[in-house]
Amino acid sequence: MQKSEVLEGLRRGGLVPVLRAPSAEDALAISEVLCKAGLTALEITMTVPGAVEVIRTLAGKFGKDLLVGAGTVLDAKTAAACIEAGATFIISPSLELEVIAHCNQAGVAVLPGALTPTEIVKAWRSGADMVKVFPCSAVGGASYLKAVKAPLPQIEMVPTGGVSLETAAAFIKAGAAGLGVGGDLVDLEAVRSGRGEEVAGRARRYLEIVREARGK
Repeated sequence: MQKSEVLEGLRRGGLVPVLRAPSAEDALAISEVLCKAGLTALEITMTVPGAVEVIRTLAGKFGKDLLVGAGTVLDAKTAAACIEAGATFIISPSLELEVIAHCNQAGVAVLPGALTPTEIVKAWRSGADMVKVFPCSAVGGASYLKAVKAPLPQIEMVPTGGVSLETAAAFIKAGAAGLGVGGDLVDLEAVRSGRGEEVAGRARRYLEIVREARGK
């Protein structure tokens, strides 16, 4: 899939669940629930045991129905392994210039992490396709994003940290290109106990909130 298609898919879906799990089995189980709920993108963090193989499995199983991304990528070697496994976008929690450079060379979408205006601009000038603003909630949440977007409308930002059903609309209205959502959506205990439909319902509610906030 071309990078332009991946970025358009991320914009259109507007939601990237950040999946951290203690085992590959847990990661695969909740990924299936979220995909069947209608989500079109998912970030598998490198903190998941066997994360690269989880990415390979999901990419092979869901194909073009799911944009499988790799998160917590801190070096070019890891980025290369994830891309080889089928990751269509790479996310870092911090500004890792070698990861950006590798992804640019490979033609793969890259979303480095940044927080301050200086970091956000440096990420963009270094080749970021979108910038993950993290941890956004720690510095004011949606109001912070709105303040930063005002002088930097050309930079697409994906706030992560503190995104919930209660705050999602405010982030979108503040100018977020998409939302990185963690524990508020990725409920492993619910899936383990057979309550996957609760998680699916929550995922569908997030998608509805994004559409409504965008006025669609």
